[in-house]
Amino acid sequence: MCLHKVANLINIHAPPRKQSPSYDSNMNIGETIRNYRLQKGMSQGDIEKRTGLLRCYLSRVENGHTIPSLDTLAKIASAMDVPLGQFFSDHHGNGAAKNLPPLTEDEVRFLSQIRRYCSNLNDSDRKLVLAMVKKMAAGR
Repeated sequence: MCLHKVANLINIHAPPRKQSPSYDSNMNIGETIRNYRLQKGMSQGDIEKRTGLLRCYLSRVENGHTIPSLDTLAKIASAMDVPLGQFFSDHHGNGAAKNLPPLTEDEVRFLSQIRRYCSNLNDSDRKLVLAMVKKMAAGR
């Protein structure tokens, strides 16, 4: 697995702390999912049929009341024929999006494990893990 993807995605799954200048409040996965769904001309019912996820759950995700796991995001992305990495495109100051390459099932599984373990870490430990991943990626 490409360690650069891990380094880019670990920050996305860190639980939000107090709003600070470095926290990107524009990143709302629910809005992103809704936008792609509407672009594809799909209803929440269509996603429900393809994924088995309940329509009320999808509504909670789209409205920002629930944050789905990476495995769930992978199901939603697959149902819409959208690469999972597309949900995490980086937006730059000029408005252009830098799309991440699609994630494989193994990468989604690995990132889900990282997310699970990182949720138990404090902020300084999370930064240490991220620094280690970046260093390992740079050494390749």
